[in-house]
Amino acid sequence: MTSRNINFKHRVAVVGAGLTLFRSKLLETPQELAWLAAKQALDEAGLTLKDIDCVVIGSAPDAFDGVHMKGEYLAEGAGGIHKPAVRVFVGGATGVFVPIAAWWHVASGLCKKVLAVAEEKMSHAARPHTQYVFRYIWDPIVEKPLNPNLIWIFAMEMHRYMYKCGVKKEDIALVSVKNKRNACGHPSAQLCMPDITVDDVLKSEVLVWPVQLYDISPTSDGAAAVVLASEEEARRITDTPVWIKGIGWTLDTTHWTNRDLAYPEYVRRAAEMAYRMAGIDNPRKQIDVAEPYDPFDYKELHHMEGLGLAKKCEAPVLTREGVTQRDGDLPINPSGGLLGIGNPIAAAGLMKVAEIFWQLRGEAGARQVKKPVYTGLAQAWGDLMQAGTVIVMGV
Repeated sequence: MTSRNINFKHRVAVVGAGLTLFRSKLLETPQELAWLAAKQALDEAGLTLKDIDCVVIGSAPDAFDGVHMKGEYLAEGAGGIHKPAVRVFVGGATGVFVPIAAWWHVASGLCKKVLAVAEEKMSHAARPHTQYVFRYIWDPIVEKPLNPNLIWIFAMEMHRYMYKCGVKKEDIALVSVKNKRNACGHPSAQLCMPDITVDDVLKSEVLVWPVQLYDISPTSDGAAAVVLASEEEARRITDTPVWIKGIGWTLDTTHWTNRDLAYPEYVRRAAEMAYRMAGIDNPRKQIDVAEPYDPFDYKELHHMEGLGLAKKCEAPVLTREGVTQRDGDLPINPSGGLLGIGNPIAAAGLMKVAEIFWQLRGEAGARQVKKPVYTGLAQAWGDLMQAGTVIVMGV
């Protein structure tokens, strides 16, 4: 068993979680979405805003919501007025970094109870498409003259993974089928497709080969929230706290041309940090259920391997053999993931943390996996294929 790699004053638990609907366009304002998720999490914990010491907010580029300095803007909806409040942002990895930041607020002794909220309203940027928000993330000398977009960058990554591992499109499509079917058990899901088949995925519109329409998660509006508490407070609040056992994050170079696109090194390093803290040395055996980040179907496979839940190039085999199904030996994205529930960038990662919380408490309803679960993992990924965030939770 590996030893803990960090010292801290207080154990930290998740004691409540909340989630809005995920939809392509919701009528609520960003502030209203943040409050809907926050109120659910507080209600589940049996708390009110008066009980909260600090607030951590996460959201992706300001351009999505159309409001500059979005942390300050969201603070009112997220319960941050007249309290210490901070916004964290690492692109798509933000959703898992929000509870990581909330963790250190509690673990350090600064706050006893923290409300962590992540929100995204992508529909504001939907004219002509949310992709246009990313026009200015590229290196102005080396990349911008090529006029790239994220889908063709990810298409190159997917193609490289397929080539290096000898993976067929049919095997990758199985992930999309699994997650879109799993989403039918989720009350917040945007894209439940109970009858989808591999053939449907393979016949969907080609966007940038090999990426097709059903390989990608939908753009979404939505919010998620969790309440974290110190051990003393958590035991007062609930008989079933879910402990944060390990956290990890890392940032790879922004120059994606300098990286091995077939393997997510940024996830491996973040996972190793979290595993050392949690005392995990065999994640394939010690993790009971996982929610890796799946904005594209191939990324679930990619991230499984980076997390050590599968050997390099093994994830497609495990998927094909049914290991990753809800009733499998290692359930992966039993919620439906981003491919099924939706992808409001920052809120999507925190949704995964909430799902692990509910799984470990046996409160996931139709999404509950069949086997007993004691340790779970959520992971997110962001920026220009470079940021990895990982959280390990247990009972």
